Amino acid sequence: MARPPASGTQHALRAGDYEAVVASVGATLRSLTYRGRDLVVPFEADEVRPAHRGATLAPWPNRVVDGRYSFGGRDFQLPLTEPARSHALHGLATWLDFEAIDKGPDHVTLTAVIQPQTFFPWRLVVTTTFSLGPDGLTQSVTAHNESDESAPWGTGPHPYLVAGDGRVDGWTLELPAAQVLAVTPDRLIPTDLVAVDADDPQRFDFRSAREIGAAEIDHAYSGLIRDSDGTATVRVTDAAGSGVEMSWDAACPWVQIHTADKPDPAQSRLGLAVEPMTCAPDAFNAGSYDYDAGLIVIEPEASVTASWRIAAID
Repeated sequence: MARPPASGTQHALRAGDYEAVVASVGATLRSLTYRGRDLVVPFEADEVRPAHRGATLAPWPNRVVDGRYSFGGRDFQLPLTEPARSHALHGLATWLDFEAIDKGPDHVTLTAVIQPQTFFPWRLVVTTTFSLGPDGLTQSVTAHNESDESAPWGTGPHPYLVAGDGRVDGWTLELPAAQVLAVTPDRLIPTDLVAVDADDPQRFDFRSAREIGAAEIDHAYSGLIRDSDGTATVRVTDAAGSGVEMSWDAACPWVQIHTADKPDPAQSRLGLAVEPMTCAPDAFNAGSYDYDAGLIVIEPEASVTASWRIAAID
């Protein structure tokens, strides 16, 4: 029996000019193209996924500071999966092998169970559907709480968007967000929610589309400016005006933007991470902050859903 690739079972999808491959480990968007043009930074099927590239983040996105949180009158210590900063990063589902429960030429539905553990004693069934259509790739994520107690929850995706040739520096970003979460420079611990034009607008204010340049960003944004349908959209384009956009509704009041700066110049700034999130960084410690961190609490036998879409700008 042939072994599966390192990234798990491969689910190839196609609809019109779009093609995508979803890998089962971490319910990961491994590649997405439009007319053969990459819309996300891809990786190989038999490659261990680079960090969290394209993964589905659950039951929290981003960081839990020091891996510590309290919920329901109990204190918990999560494994520190970001050892350099001593945080618990991006949840517990990113290395689970998701099982396909429905599949067609243009869609796949995957599911996995987050089992009760000493540091997260709730059973959550996570189900995600990737669907291709004329308007791009839509992903939805649903969590169902099979525990007898309420459970904390948050989710989001982790794609690195690609506007075209070149790297992040030469691309134009339109980011409709009025607020940015200030963090400590070394460990990225949240400190305060401030206006994007308050301290360093050249680095943080992209409400009017402009070139990213040398700006280094690894920050969460809120105060999202939405259209009449309640949709927020981030657009990344190249010098010719083509590129990619990502949109989502009120289920995600936050978005993390990361210019993917790496020590190795060959691997640095290859794509722009755009991560819509149902909650803020460190939302498991929401009571520690004077803004609404957006932590979701799922009651026993209840479910919650969030979704987002990636599409080409032609």
